[in-house]
Amino acid sequence: MVDFHGWSMPINYGSQINEHNIVREDCGIFDVSHMTILDFQGLDVETFVRKLISNDVRKLSEPYEGLYSAMVNESGGVIDDLIAYKMDSGYRLVVNCATRGEDLKWISSKSKDYDVIMRERSDLSMVAIQGPRSLEVLKECPTPVNLLDAKKRQQGVFGNGMFAAKTGYTGELGFEVILPHTKAIDLWKDALKAGAKPVGLGARDTLRLEAGMNLYGFEMDDSVTPFECNMSWTVDFSDKEREFFGREALLRKSKETETELVGLMLEERSILRQGQEVYFDKKRKTKGIVTSGSYSPTLGKPIALARVPKNIKNSCFAEVREKEVFAKIGTPKFIKEGKEIFKERI
Repeated sequence: MVDFHGWSMPINYGSQINEHNIVREDCGIFDVSHMTILDFQGLDVETFVRKLISNDVRKLSEPYEGLYSAMVNESGGVIDDLIAYKMDSGYRLVVNCATRGEDLKWISSKSKDYDVIMRERSDLSMVAIQGPRSLEVLKECPTPVNLLDAKKRQQGVFGNGMFAAKTGYTGELGFEVILPHTKAIDLWKDALKAGAKPVGLGARDTLRLEAGMNLYGFEMDDSVTPFECNMSWTVDFSDKEREFFGREALLRKSKETETELVGLMLEERSILRQGQEVYFDKKRKTKGIVTSGSYSPTLGKPIALARVPKNIKNSCFAEVREKEVFAKIGTPKFIKEGKEIFKERI
């Protein structure tokens, strides 16, 4: 067990690689109750949430639909990434525990002029069931997943005192269930009986890295804009009257951004780590920076994410133990639903 921003959490329950492969091939279950759940209500709730995040919740036409978004500061830097859900009355935001303090401080400071009430749902737990058999497993548990449309991403449903959504942090078919603490224990036991296996933080990180999903403090922070961490698609400028916080800075920086997030695939066994520099020519005049790196159990080779100058060529190298290690440059996503999707630059 390790301390994870105030939560005692397991790195692994057994073999980390086995846990990783279970999610890719079968079904794993994660305790993600460290995530912060915020419910918003009030006369100005839609107006305020549309100001608060870079994506537009007006896209959510049905109750319990969700969308991925950034919450940015006035300079356009990412305060946090989150999922916003349309609820029966108001909105629910699921944000990271690592940024909880700054998130609450920012939201409180910006909500003073609005008729909106924010409630932190510390009474709720969150369990993620992920993998090709996740739907099959959940159908054997007392959850409302039967009401979900399997074709829709980030769709949610409420029933049996639980909120279930087709979301996750693994790149596999999966669901996240928000429910009272006492029910969470029962769900965990039921899922294990149905064949799910517990998965810890270690495999959660390699799974998200293979899927090209950002981790706060690594791919993004409040000095990095969505355009520099593969989140451009979460910034919606289409409604010119929606003056969300940070809009003007992002409009300007969308034309000025000089770096981008890319994927690196190595043929050698050396692993690149956060903060390591990568180079594109022998003189090392131009360089990029690794944001995350690890061995990929699915691909059987090291991979990494790196922030590099835009339109850089298709390969780079880093120095590892006084040796030059070369990597292919490509899309910042490696695996989706068990299949390789990495595309090398030509």
